[in-house]
Amino acid sequence: MLVCIKGAGDLASGIAARLFRAGIRVVMTETARPTTVRRTVSFSEAIRLGETLVEDIRARRAGGPEEALTIAGNGAVAVLVCPDGELIPQLAPDVVADAIMAKKNLGTKITDAPIVIGVGPGFTVGEDCRAVVETKRGHTLGRAFYEEGAMALPNTGVPGIVGGFASERVLRAPCDGVILPRHEIGDIVRAGEVAATVDGTPLLCTIDGMLRGMLAPGTEVTRGMKSGDIDPRGAEADCRRISDKALAVGGGVLEALLHFYPYP
Repeated sequence: MLVCIKGAGDLASGIAARLFRAGIRVVMTETARPTTVRRTVSFSEAIRLGETLVEDIRARRAGGPEEALTIAGNGAVAVLVCPDGELIPQLAPDVVADAIMAKKNLGTKITDAPIVIGVGPGFTVGEDCRAVVETKRGHTLGRAFYEEGAMALPNTGVPGIVGGFASERVLRAPCDGVILPRHEIGDIVRAGEVAATVDGTPLLCTIDGMLRGMLAPGTEVTRGMKSGDIDPRGAEADCRRISDKALAVGGGVLEALLHFYPYP
């Protein structure tokens, strides 16, 4: 079985890890300049670095669909620059899972593969996918929905609460420009410290904790754009292992594809 996952950020990478460990070949698609914050647990880093390792799973950048299929068949996750999904027909996947997390459908169609799964808000079962998997923390996190017209819960724009903090955990660009981190992912930081600069303007840490994510150096940002993430649990946090949320969502995608496979 071949699964194409649209997006290669931390949530998509949790899905890829679940499928890969179940013996499924995985090709992921990404933009040429990913804006991933949680880079230590995201296969999107293969676009920037050529290859990357998330936990015990290696991912390699593919130059085209043929190379992507070769990589996926040789025991690694393939990551392909394909921002609009135009190369997916050449892959001929059994499953397409849209995990771009744009909060809306950017072009995925129910006809893109025999099984199409929408991840998070923006998809409707029977219209643009055959199943939707919930991404919002709570009782239904990771649940797959198959009923006609089913959708994930709407995006609230407020991150989940960790250690008593929600929106305070997120670092946002102070202005338009190019970001230059002053701290590495995994560093322990304090509120008021300079986490990065954007064209010389400081981006300050909002709370004490561990810097769990930060955009790659040289990434172009716009004012207010999510650029980093602080975990208030500090040294107890784990920035190098896939999150519970990403694994829960990955389990939902695995359930959904097995629910429909082999194709009815």
